[in-house]
Amino acid sequence: MNAKALWQRYQNWLYFHEGLGLYLDVSRMGFDQAFVESLQPKFDKAFADMAELEKGAIANPDEGRMVGHYWLRNPDLAPTPELTQEIVQTLEQIEAFAEKIHTGAIHAPKASRFTDIISIGIGGSALGPEFVAEALSPDFPSLKIHFIDNSDPAGIDRILNQLQDTLASTLVLVISKSGGTPEPRNGMIEVKAAFASKNLDFAKQAVAITSVDSNLDKVAQKEGWLARFPMYDWVGGRTSELSAVGLVPAALQGIDIRAMIEGAKEMDDATRVPDLKNNPAALLALAWYFSGNGKGEKDMVVLPYKDSLLLFSRYLQQLVMESLGKEKDLDGKTVYQGIAVYGNKGSTDQHAYVQQLREGIPNFFATFIEVLEDRQGKSLEVEPGVTSGDFLSGFLLGTRQALYENQRDSITVTIPQVNPQTVGALIALYERAVGLYASLVNVNAYHQPGVEAGKKAAAVILELQSKVVAVLQKEKSALSLEEVAQKAGAAEEVEAIYKILRHLHANQRGVVLQGELAKPGSLKVSAG
Repeated sequence: MNAKALWQRYQNWLYFHEGLGLYLDVSRMGFDQAFVESLQPKFDKAFADMAELEKGAIANPDEGRMVGHYWLRNPDLAPTPELTQEIVQTLEQIEAFAEKIHTGAIHAPKASRFTDIISIGIGGSALGPEFVAEALSPDFPSLKIHFIDNSDPAGIDRILNQLQDTLASTLVLVISKSGGTPEPRNGMIEVKAAFASKNLDFAKQAVAITSVDSNLDKVAQKEGWLARFPMYDWVGGRTSELSAVGLVPAALQGIDIRAMIEGAKEMDDATRVPDLKNNPAALLALAWYFSGNGKGEKDMVVLPYKDSLLLFSRYLQQLVMESLGKEKDLDGKTVYQGIAVYGNKGSTDQHAYVQQLREGIPNFFATFIEVLEDRQGKSLEVEPGVTSGDFLSGFLLGTRQALYENQRDSITVTIPQVNPQTVGALIALYERAVGLYASLVNVNAYHQPGVEAGKKAAAVILELQSKVVAVLQKEKSALSLEEVAQKAGAAEEVEAIYKILRHLHANQRGVVLQGELAKPGSLKVSAG
């Protein structure tokens, strides 16, 4: 396509939201008008599906749940007055709590002010808050936030070691819908132990964000924790950033949560428009469908050209991959749907994997996130008439052009600056795009059976570990791996048992391995 035709295509397909100052450019995706028209019936259905979802239709039949994260931004849309009131009251409670923390009206028993936060969560209870903290937290926040988002003992130690001198002024957020998810439960137990080691009352510095009457809620109530905020069964983890899950840590850092909500609300309004060319989420879904042939055949490479948006691709990994990665479609057919997401940031990636993007396997489409404002205030010139921000913009535009010249598709999302309103809008834009795309490919975006399968498999391994340890504690002499497996009633699980024992041995957990480590079948094992 010549330059004049390309310029015309850019103008024809450019979306602009005046209130948010947000642009969406899908002109560098190679679809034609015939392709767009062929998808129109699917989009008509997708718009209708989304309207039913927002009215309270059961969208997660596995758990009998509605999907209502849109109501968080506009409580008047909630299907009952009780839900509307609950959403409004929770937001007010979050703001009042944050204000009391900031003024010192609420403080730790041994400190006049809280200085730090430990946020304990996993998946959507960590990725959203982490992304928002990286994007929006002030250089000198009201409270400095630290995340425990894994069951890695060394990672937990690192956080606690950093805070050992300020633990007395550290607020702990425990975020878990059920209260039984192993990772946040383990993190809570570890942090409780650290508090006890310094003679600190954990309950007086702890906040629970969980479902009403969950195991965690009952513990927090019984122990008299500082505060409790609700998680709703109609908000999934990957769409929970604008619930108490994300709003509590954001408010405590001094981030304007009302502006985040307002940005998301404006984007929700824009993405309800049942007109493909005037709906930015529909345009994204169209581009994704085209690039991957409706089967996720190409990966989504997310390249935000702003340091503060570094974690956006990580946040989108869960939102997109957990929502769309499905074996079965809504008709029960095996389809193996999904879109793989990865990315880092520009221009770092130009010195990393852009070489492959331009000249290697054409198995992706790129999404550039452009921020128009370089910095607050004027920039100095690093060359005559050129600033660092000019270079960054040049790198983005140059990479976009280089990819296009080699028939590599790309999307560009442009925002005026990184602020609470635009971050809220980005969250809402991609939430809706995922929902619309799911309808196009006929999958349920709001359940995650694969995640549950992984949790169940982990529980089986831990149960097997208990049986193996019990066998070793009864035996006087060393056993082969096969003998351990037989006595544990798991003759087919020799490999899993070997890996369990190797882990216990490496951590001095009362297991002794004898023999050649390079030849697992020759090993003898005993308690010791």
